[in-house]
Amino acid sequence: MTDYRRIYIPNATWFFTVNLAQRRNNQLLVEKIDLLRAAFRYVKERRPFHINAVVIMPDHLHCIWTLPPEDADYSTRWNILKGHFSRVIDKGERISESRSKRRERGLWQRRFWAHLIVDQNDFNQHMDYIHWNPVKHGRVQRVIDWPHSSFHRFVAKGIYPATWGYSGEFNIDAGE
Repeated sequence: MTDYRRIYIPNATWFFTVNLAQRRNNQLLVEKIDLLRAAFRYVKERRPFHINAVVIMPDHLHCIWTLPPEDADYSTRWNILKGHFSRVIDKGERISESRSKRRERGLWQRRFWAHLIVDQNDFNQHMDYIHWNPVKHGRVQRVIDWPHSSFHRFVAKGIYPATWGYSGEFNIDAGE
């Protein structure tokens, strides 16, 4: 196994990508959005953190979190969240032999992508990436039309215009 090391910085802000193990034709996260929201609440009650932005796609999610002072442990939070969600979902997914030996479900990819946000420009770029993601993946033509996104909260606060992302105001060229 690869010796994979993460950095941990208290009170830091992080961009995350978390994927389901079986992504092809999988709609689980949006079909079970209420259970996923409950899993987020479950974790936040036990290990507080702030969700700056989030988008839930059918087979993956992106979010930006800020951890509290003196706390750098985002990995445990993801472990609790993925475990809680997995326990409330009916079984039926394919489970590999290695996952079976570890008594794991087969819902989530074991790892996740974490990127330390280093400045305001980095934060803004990742915020835009999160909100553009449903358009990028062809789920909607306008950012505002995707219901499982913090974009609506930012429109209500006047941070983004409701027309952002479809009137030439933004064009993303980044891969996932």
